[in-house]
Amino acid sequence: MDASWTGLLIAVVGVAGTLGAALLTQNRADRTKRMELQAAAEQRREERGHAEELLRAEQAKQGQRESLERRRTCYITLNTASRQYLTAMTNYPHALQRSEDVAASLQNLEACRLAYRDSYAVSRMIVPDAVLRASSTAKTQLNTAYGKLRKYGAAPSTYAEELAALEGDLHEDVWPYLGALKQSMRADLGVDDQTRG
Repeated sequence: MDASWTGLLIAVVGVAGTLGAALLTQNRADRTKRMELQAAAEQRREERGHAEELLRAEQAKQGQRESLERRRTCYITLNTASRQYLTAMTNYPHALQRSEDVAASLQNLEACRLAYRDSYAVSRMIVPDAVLRASSTAKTQLNTAYGKLRKYGAAPSTYAEELAALEGDLHEDVWPYLGALKQSMRADLGVDDQTRG
């Protein structure tokens, strides 16, 4: 019996070893598969995170481009309106002095003033503080000049000297502020005056 027990024991150990080895191999294969799946899931998470980061960066760049385009459009409108307004202010005293097309000149002045007012109002919602300060200063100068012009225009014979001097006053008192406004807008847009020919 000894030999039969020994043989049986060897057979049991052999079967247990074979089954144990199969279970151990399967367990290791399962663990390796889980680790591969976890690594793949982690890599997908990282890729998603990277893709989301790239998307956020692209959206931020797009927002900056849109903001720049809004400001550029606003600046073009504000610059054009302010210069047309000042030109209309320059033309009105000439019409008064010649007594020609006074009504048409006044109508053009008022249309330019309203266009400027509208573009200024829009700019207050869009432009950064540095441009806003320059814009506000230019607006103050334009309004002061407009007030004088309307006062002188109401009684052109009484204010003939003032009307004659007004064009020089406009160039001296207002144009520099429009130039400063233009410079602040160009600086905000990143336009360098040194590159112009």
